[in-house]
Amino acid sequence: MNFRQYEDFLIKTAESLLSIDSPSGFTDKASEYVLHTATELGYPAYRNNLGNVIVPVEGETDEEPVALSAHIDTLGLMVRSITNDGHLMITAVGSPILPTLDGEYCRIHTMEGKVYTGTILSLSPAIHVFPDASTRPRDDQNMAVRIDEIVHSKEDVEALGIRPGDFVCYDPKTTFTERGFLKSRFIDDKGCASILLTLLKIMKEQNLKPKKKSYLCFSAHEEIGYGGATLPKEIKELLVVDMGCVGSDLSCTEEQVSICSKDTFGPYDYEMTSRLVRLAKEHEIDAVTDIYPRYNSDAAAVWKAGYDTRAALIGPGVHASHGMERTHINGIMHTLTLSAAYLGLL
Repeated sequence: MNFRQYEDFLIKTAESLLSIDSPSGFTDKASEYVLHTATELGYPAYRNNLGNVIVPVEGETDEEPVALSAHIDTLGLMVRSITNDGHLMITAVGSPILPTLDGEYCRIHTMEGKVYTGTILSLSPAIHVFPDASTRPRDDQNMAVRIDEIVHSKEDVEALGIRPGDFVCYDPKTTFTERGFLKSRFIDDKGCASILLTLLKIMKEQNLKPKKKSYLCFSAHEEIGYGGATLPKEIKELLVVDMGCVGSDLSCTEEQVSICSKDTFGPYDYEMTSRLVRLAKEHEIDAVTDIYPRYNSDAAAVWKAGYDTRAALIGPGVHASHGMERTHINGIMHTLTLSAAYLGLL
């Protein structure tokens, strides 16, 4: 089955979702967007107490229900302290590659709902002033946010309502190129969340039903380690749809879907992984298997929470993960097709 007619919906959904600031702990608006999209499509979606959006989908049987999960939380920053000259010192939310943030525009969200703009910079930002402008470390002790307000002191900043604990969200710079590349921060994992929303649209418009009762889940705390810990307890299998790794000692490219056999936490379910490989071959999906050397997913949270749930992991190849990421529409569509095959829709 060819899903290419849904590319425009997927791209527009990705652009919308990527434009919403949602670092872990600040995901309400992203959850609202996903919940609204799913309910508009006619699904009885709901949001649980921790912000995960769960979309139940009726299957041909209710026995041994399964789930697909992508996460809508992203990396980010938080105000740690305010300097005497009115800059914001930062702490990381998740694990962004901090040197890549030097010079990025950002938004500061206060607890009163105000939003200020700023720029993340080295504390030695000018070559004409600082002899270590090129060599000073780019880390949370040596980088700060310059606010786009007239401030000269800590008191000036506090008068704006900015305080430690406010979220700092940096610009994803989302771009789709004519050659089919998606360039953006936070493709991990809003690219895959858009895939699941597109899968919901396909099932509704084509009147397709998965073989088993299924839950399409959008977790809100994956980047900090416990996103999958509150998924429906009854699921017997979980297919995590997250970014695939591209780089040294790996097979996957941005144009393919990666099937992960093992990550930092350990091997994924062998039978599920083998089944995904067979499905990819059967449906001529461009897929490869890989081992991810520095990676955890929502499956780890499920297992740590004591679920009796098998799990596997797939995702489009993403280059420069946790930095300035890039993937290709072909890898995204192969991931969509393999997800559909897993549910028995092909």
